[in-house]
Amino acid sequence: MRKLVAWFFVMFLCRFAAAQDILIDKNSRISFFSEAPLENIEAVTSKAAAALDIKANEVAFKVPVSSFEFRKQLMREHFNENYLESEKFPYATFKGKINEAVDWNVDGTYPVTVVGMLDIHGIKKRYETQATVEVKGSVINAQATFVVKVADHEIEIPRIVIKNIAEQVDVKVSSTFHKQ
Repeated sequence: MRKLVAWFFVMFLCRFAAAQDILIDKNSRISFFSEAPLENIEAVTSKAAAALDIKANEVAFKVPVSSFEFRKQLMREHFNENYLESEKFPYATFKGKINEAVDWNVDGTYPVTVVGMLDIHGIKKRYETQATVEVKGSVINAQATFVVKVADHEIEIPRIVIKNIAEQVDVKVSSTFHKQ
């Protein structure tokens, strides 16, 4: 079922890509790092779908929560079952706007600010972060780093493992888009 929902999302985005104003990256990389006194937690996925609307300066992401890979299987199980409840909330999403003007046809590196709504664990919160957009020929690379406070998305950390999990998580996003 999850693959079907993801497929429909990508097909929805691709429908608009024909206009060549919306670019798609089906393999965006999202990683997060949580530094805690007893153990650091790190995970990564390359299964995020991203869309960049170069006409409207908008960006959107959809990440299958259960696609994150951890170095320990037990961490992955706890992440999906106890914290993010990925069966109940299978996707994390972001929809935002790039504030600065970017000339998508001129090679260069553009520092930008992205503002939008991040939905994790069924809780939407407004985020604003700095990002870098690099245009090089027909390829656009976009990268951003931001901090997510676990409590802001009502992710509960049991007291017994409070020293194992940080209250905030560093998130890195990287996407590559190809102009036609």
